[in-house]
Amino acid sequence: WDNADFSRGIGTTFYQEFPTLNTDKPPFVRDVEAKVRRYLRSSYSAAWTLKITWEKAPAYAARTDTWRTITYQAVLTTDGFRSYVLMLYQEGGMRWDYTRLTATNVLVGYT
Repeated sequence: WDNADFSRGIGTTFYQEFPTLNTDKPPFVRDVEAKVRRYLRSSYSAAWTLKITWEKAPAYAARTDTWRTITYQAVLTTDGFRSYVLMLYQEGGMRWDYTRLTATNVLVGYT
């Protein structure tokens, strides 16, 4: 998440928290639970979920390339014991020109 550059006023970041312990779960949280269950083949019931969306984010340094923006999300979720992160990218994936980034060892995802 650290190579996005919003200094030129291009792009937006949104977040939404879903505290769902002892409450009805909205469709988004039910979808996250279904993804965790499907990919990890385990039971999962979210107690808390956070969705962060970077919309039309330009790569650092935005002063040199503002037309190749991307939209992506990170969804953090936990049941209080286990925690997961879903990394979601717009169709077409990462569209930044990584050859123009200051770091050459780029990674999509997390380690």
